[in-house]
Amino acid sequence: MSFGLCVLIFRFLFYTDLFLRIIRENDMSTALDPSAISAAITRLADQIFQAVGQETIDLVGIRSRGDEVAERVAGELRAKGAKVRFGILDISLYRDDLAHLSSNPKLQSSEIDFPIDESRVILVDDVIFTGRTIRAAFDALFDYGRPRAVELAVLIDRGHRELPISPTYVGEHLETARLDHVVVSLQKTDGKDAVEIISKQ
Repeated sequence: MSFGLCVLIFRFLFYTDLFLRIIRENDMSTALDPSAISAAITRLADQIFQAVGQETIDLVGIRSRGDEVAERVAGELRAKGAKVRFGILDISLYRDDLAHLSSNPKLQSSEIDFPIDESRVILVDDVIFTGRTIRAAFDALFDYGRPRAVELAVLIDRGHRELPISPTYVGEHLETARLDHVVVSLQKTDGKDAVEIISKQ
């Protein structure tokens, strides 16, 4: 057995044990099942379609999972006959907690192949919590140009904001405690649709 394979097995066992210990020490409950997530995405698409009308819709999803939410919303908007441009934004190097991440943060490219100057951009994320992720997304987005307007769509608003940032479009509001951990799983990224809340016991 190669050294590299041994390292991979060790890491798998370590993180599996860590996850199981977290589950034992905390209470996990399912907040949204697949049908509820689908309904929340449809709700987002309906809100955006009603607000934007015949204007071209520029959806920019925030990696990771915000991009999948945006892609699914874009699909529903196109089914309604809307004109949609879809992009992906990676904010890894813009986060204000970068120093607290691993020494080798996972970096992925942004994919915005249309001009955003003077456009109406709708940023899309899976969850809004403190607002710090969205602040970083603003910084990253403005490196691509100067939009006429920027709006925010989120699958879930769980409250507890630390910055004065509010979404324009919300799929679902969740009541959570400040220390709860909201885990979003999406089909394309994670192999399933689920929103679970891990509460401290």
